[in-house]
Amino acid sequence: MTDSRKKVGSPRAAPRGKPRTKLPGTAVRGSRTGRPIMAAFDLLGQRWTLRILWELRQGPIGFRALRDAADALSPTLLNSRLKDLAQARLVSGGHDGYALTLLGRKLLEALAPLHDWAKSWQDALEPE
Repeated sequence: MTDSRKKVGSPRAAPRGKPRTKLPGTAVRGSRTGRPIMAAFDLLGQRWTLRILWELRQGPIGFRALRDAADALSPTLLNSRLKDLAQARLVSGGHDGYALTLLGRKLLEALAPLHDWAKSWQDALEPE
């Protein structure tokens, strides 16, 4: 077979007509039209995605170190999430390891108030 494209139905091939990563403008959970906020919620709602972004907050980190920091996340799932985050332009890979892009850093800045709220919520739930 001289065709270098992946076969439809192979485990690594994305379903025909659907991008691998849910991006604004494509159908996502909760929005057939892919409203940007719903696409963001869909991407961030995938298992381990937020944890990976959180672990990258202090700078570049190699694959193994990132895996260890994320409670020994399976390499297959980590690789898949990193590909999704790279396609979404939130993470990039380089000689120093994986790092947040400008968009990724802006996302974490946007999530900072939610982090503060979550701490307040925890405090409010603690018994007096």
